Amino acid sequence: QGEILLIRGNLGAGKTTFVQTFIQTLGKNVHVDSPTFSVQNIYDEGLYHYDIYRKSLAELTTLGIIEEFDKQGWHFVEWGSDEFGTILHTWGYSYVTIDIDFTPKGRYVTINYA
Repeated sequence: QGEILLIRGNLGAGKTTFVQTFIQTLGKNVHVDSPTFSVQNIYDEGLYHYDIYRKSLAELTTLGIIEEFDKQGWHFVEWGSDEFGTILHTWGYSYVTIDIDFTPKGRYVTINYA
């Protein structure tokens, strides 16, 4: 039915690629772009993708992003920091963190439910 996923990693770690692959496993054939400048992309009913790099709580509140999490579905949040996770908990949301580490030996993914 969906979840809030905070996807973290350095530039080029594969955050957007992770979102693309995840959405494909849901059986959806949509083109995924990082919403760097638009902050949010909606790909299909129940598929929401955010890029909150360097966005303050005030900016996110003004844009109405926090309220978007009331919508049922998958919410993929690139650059979702621990501070943002604390904000989500304050608003009553649970979430999953996905940390992607890209090294010369490969990508390592750590998943935690918060």
